Amino acid sequence: MTALELAGKNAIVTGSSRGLGKQYALDLAKRGANVIIHDVSDKSAQEFNEAESGHDVAAEMARLGVKAEFIAADLSEPAQAEALIKQAIERLGSIDILVNNAGGDIGKNTPRPDPNDALDIGADDIRSVVERNLLTTMYACKFAGSHMRDRRTGKIVNVGSIAGHIPVRGGIIYAAAKAGIAHYTRSLAEQLRPYDVNVNCISPAPTYTARFLATRTVQAEDDKSRLQRIAEPEDMSKIVMFLCGPLSDYLTGETIVCWK
Repeated sequence: MTALELAGKNAIVTGSSRGLGKQYALDLAKRGANVIIHDVSDKSAQEFNEAESGHDVAAEMARLGVKAEFIAADLSEPAQAEALIKQAIERLGSIDILVNNAGGDIGKNTPRPDPNDALDIGADDIRSVVERNLLTTMYACKFAGSHMRDRRTGKIVNVGSIAGHIPVRGGIIYAAAKAGIAHYTRSLAEQLRPYDVNVNCISPAPTYTARFLATRTVQAEDDKSRLQRIAEPEDMSKIVMFLCGPLSDYLTGETIVCWK
């Protein structure tokens, strides 16, 4: 993808004041796209010391010469998800690209559920993980996808996880929710195929983000090849840029699984 290949496009990246979402938004802006930065709160970026606020992240993108604004919304609430999409359209004029990045293996009251299996996990944590991953994706797709259907153009990139494609002992609910995103992507792609709206999914490998480092013990990987190591945010973002750009115009309903 060449510089400014997405000039004039309007994008929204959910959960983008931090982590992988911030990298996706930054790379979209570098390619000329206007971008809506989103998170559940303006202060979410402070949780792992990635930025002072969502508005500061938007200002960082705006310095690249694109329009960038921050909007807060709890996407587990359908009304807030709908309001987010409406505000994005009002501020940018349209939505050409939706990257559904918001999510994570996040407990109701803890950074990760504990216990984090299928049987001993708390019921509140099950609801939290499913809402934050599968339902937020469905709500954002419902409202942005309807807009794209009306315009007969658009690209949706849903973010799953490698965990949704392999058996796991920890994070079982998270893995199941991410597996659901992959199948939802295939089915939504079929519904939107007649309207020239592409719907694809990336299932990232383990990736160095502030949350990843804060919630896991990472072993040294100096003896491993590049394709065996934990990924850098840029590694995953390159794939997302492919799915957002013109090189993927005839690709829909696919999930790119990034094996480690």
